[in-house]
Amino acid sequence: MNGMTIAGLAKAGGVGVETVRYYQRRGLLAEPPRSGGTGLGGGVRRYGAEDVRRLRFIRSAQSAGFTLEEIGELLALDASHDRARARALAAGRIAALDAKIADLEQARAALARLADSCAAGRRGPCPIIAAFDPA
Repeated sequence: MNGMTIAGLAKAGGVGVETVRYYQRRGLLAEPPRSGGTGLGGGVRRYGAEDVRRLRFIRSAQSAGFTLEEIGELLALDASHDRARARALAAGRIAALDAKIADLEQARAALARLADSCAAGRRGPCPIIAAFDPA
């Protein structure tokens, strides 16, 4: 996996090239020096297995709901071995997920009640459509 171009890194990480560049601008991924070449282009940047690992970590952490700022902190904590702070970040993420789950459960229950109401009635406006009509 050594010697990948940015396109290869992006493909290995399941993202687009612009996403890799964005993560580099945010300081989450290193931007290796260009190798060889002369002139304005100055060669090609090459990426290795560690870059793929880091990119996949970023994507996994995003899937868990961490912000890019929190992901940057987690990456820094990995180097410092500060497990207490990593646990605190995870606990915060768990609390946010629990709140979101509670909101989704309430929305599901409300929609289920509307669906039951819709099935029970045969006349007048549909309760589902009426519930979402701002008029």
